[in-house]
Amino acid sequence: MSKDQSALRIAIVGSGPAALMAGSQCVLKGYSVSFYEKKKTAGRKFLVAGQGGFNVSNAVELETFISRYDAVQVQQMIRQFTPNNLVDWLRAIGIPTYVGSSGKIFPQQGIKPIEVLNAWMNWLIAHGAIFNFEHELLDFEDGRILMKSNTAEEWLNFDRIILALGGASWKVTGSDASWVALFQSKGIDFKEFVSSNAGMNISFRNKLSEIEGTPIKNVLIKHGSLSKLGEITLTNYGLEGSPIYYLNPSYRTNNQLPLQVDFKPNTTIKKIVEILQISKTNSEGLKVLKLSKGAIWILKSELSKAEFLNVEILAERIKNLEIKIDSLRPIDEAISSAGGVCWSALNGSLKLKKFPSISLCGEMLDWDAPTGGYLLQGCFATGFVVGNEIA
Repeated sequence: MSKDQSALRIAIVGSGPAALMAGSQCVLKGYSVSFYEKKKTAGRKFLVAGQGGFNVSNAVELETFISRYDAVQVQQMIRQFTPNNLVDWLRAIGIPTYVGSSGKIFPQQGIKPIEVLNAWMNWLIAHGAIFNFEHELLDFEDGRILMKSNTAEEWLNFDRIILALGGASWKVTGSDASWVALFQSKGIDFKEFVSSNAGMNISFRNKLSEIEGTPIKNVLIKHGSLSKLGEITLTNYGLEGSPIYYLNPSYRTNNQLPLQVDFKPNTTIKKIVEILQISKTNSEGLKVLKLSKGAIWILKSELSKAEFLNVEILAERIKNLEIKIDSLRPIDEAISSAGGVCWSALNGSLKLKKFPSISLCGEMLDWDAPTGGYLLQGCFATGFVVGNEIA
């Protein structure tokens, strides 16, 4: 570009974490930045994500952290903007953080998600950024976007455009993938969105209503080559929890494989048999083993009476109960979505090959990661790379 770099006009469509990070890098360079958001307020999915415990990243060793992402491209971007970089960034805008016992990184205790969002937006506004709400993207071409507001439809010209349009989960927040048809009409390669980090529908023989909401702690869940230790919860449709979400990619690869549950991962099958044999009844033995109410309910639901009364079979099932998975929960109930714009449609700095002035970042790209801070960090990193690239 021949014009003075400090005079560059940047449009950012979206106001989630990827958009805010991209815009932050642009204002630091002195560029003129205008955000366009179709909802009445910014970062709605960012705020919803914080309702279940607002961890923004994870302090696990970096190579382990990076391995959690399925896309090599995102792995490379995490190296450019690491969890440590994020901690430094949040501190710079007035949000101190701490590492919890699980290794997750949280804003300092007492700081709510809305306070993080407001602090970030106030910092952006103080650096000259402008926020335009109730503005919906209708079309784009190289160097311009067609925006619809409450009063008009208008083509707007910019030197660079950043699209951070989100994925397909939690439609109420505006993350509804309504932009997909527009991209497909322009011949931009796209991989269909599917549920990720979602609960699993399971048809237990007994009624779930009698046990709904019951947690089962310290269980080892397996599917295919993946396994995860943690806490799961019985719901009105089946199972949910961090280990369940973690196994989503394996289920999508082979949905015929059963879920395998080890209710006593730290106890050998030999020890379980010994305890059951010296107990008056197997039900009493399960209490001695300190199996939770939820674990016992599942065993009684999935085993026949004869199997439950057989010490060897019951012990084997406690260590390895196979449960048929019907499906994942609908995408609108999922924490995130896998799929998005294909990497083949982008160059290394996330510009669209067909529209060189337009860059993409965030959940609209084709990548997947588990919960625990990885999703937000991926958005932050892609936004950082896009914003930092504009020069």
